[in-house]
Amino acid sequence: MQHIIDRFISYVTIDTESDPNSNTTPSTEKQWDLANKLVEELKEIGMQDVTIDDKAYIMATLPSNVDHEVPTIGFISHFDTTPDFTGANVKPQIVPDYDGKDIVLNKEQNIILSPSYFKDLLLYKGQTLITTDGTTLLGADDKAGITEIMTAMEFLINNPEIKHGKIRVGFTPDEEIGRGAHHFDVDKFGADWAYTMDGSQVGELEYENFNAAGAKITFKGKSVHPGYAKGKMINSMLIANDFINALPKGETPQETRGYEGFFHVTDLSGSIEETKLQLIIRDHSKKKFEKRKELIEKITRKINKKFAKQFGEDIAIAEIKDQYYNMKEKVTPVKHIVDIAEKAMKELNIKPLIKPIRGGTDGCQLSYKGLPCPNIFAGGHNFHGKYEYVPVESMQKAVEVIIKIAELTSMPDFGLDKAKEKTKKKK
Repeated sequence: MQHIIDRFISYVTIDTESDPNSNTTPSTEKQWDLANKLVEELKEIGMQDVTIDDKAYIMATLPSNVDHEVPTIGFISHFDTTPDFTGANVKPQIVPDYDGKDIVLNKEQNIILSPSYFKDLLLYKGQTLITTDGTTLLGADDKAGITEIMTAMEFLINNPEIKHGKIRVGFTPDEEIGRGAHHFDVDKFGADWAYTMDGSQVGELEYENFNAAGAKITFKGKSVHPGYAKGKMINSMLIANDFINALPKGETPQETRGYEGFFHVTDLSGSIEETKLQLIIRDHSKKKFEKRKELIEKITRKINKKFAKQFGEDIAIAEIKDQYYNMKEKVTPVKHIVDIAEKAMKELNIKPLIKPIRGGTDGCQLSYKGLPCPNIFAGGHNFHGKYEYVPVESMQKAVEVIIKIAELTSMPDFGLDKAKEKTKKKK
């Protein structure tokens, strides 16, 4: 346990916050600090073919130790942390033998991690938790995943009696700003399929995610002295407000769950003459996803029609860009890769929690690039904020799942009926 704790803390205390406003890859120079450390560590534990490219994508190989042909599988995690909350000067706190009561994260600022609000805490009574000090995020998303992959590979190297095929490892930058898979070289990686270790609660196994798009709407206006504005002034901020009010009620992140989609306003700034509104569009259903985008355009046209005579040109301009799609379409034809992960969990007495991701991972983009890539739990909770925590036992279980998947895929039939017939091995 201490080995996992030490490894995890060595990662989270390195600031790797990504930046959506940067045009470089990685988006921040400081991501190189952890990237270079990971390269050296991969070499130290005995991984082969360790590479890092000019965009900080890391790959490494654990060679097969069986004498028959088996698929090459991969495990992938990202090393950046979200720009939503600071990841600088992370000071992890260890809570051994958690008693199920409030955890004081920061006494001076009265920041409390309480099971009365975060009920999942009660799942981990008696376990060792790693929390923040209340002033930063923790970074378990996804440094827990990196810790687990690294620990599993080290274990397999040190225990060669455990049979496995060729395993490829990948660590990526900029996942938190939606670019983690943009420069990932699937052909170079060379795996038949992979798993991202980027989920939350123990048992999570996901192969469905949102279809996603981002929209930016610019509203124009006319500024006139307010004392003489009757019939002349057009306040772009008020038009933006009308646009938001035209969106369906109850279809926001805080009011939806499961397969329910939403519109989410993420930024609003402006003046009388110009206001910019940004929002994201999410839905698991491709049909509903397309209708959501059409609704944005419909509301925009309606506003433009209303102000056509007074303004003389389009007063609202909408730009909509797709971001990623539901990986289910790409994973379902090779569903046995999910079945293998499910079987691995069951053999370890972990109850699989198969559910849709209300978000996206590198795996969804990689699946569309030709690398089917379901998502497996990494153990953390309350990502992207000061209440983030991870039970050490959850990370241990994730390590065990990686090892068990490696074992199962070395078997001729993966332990699954007819799975071998469905697999297309790369030469």
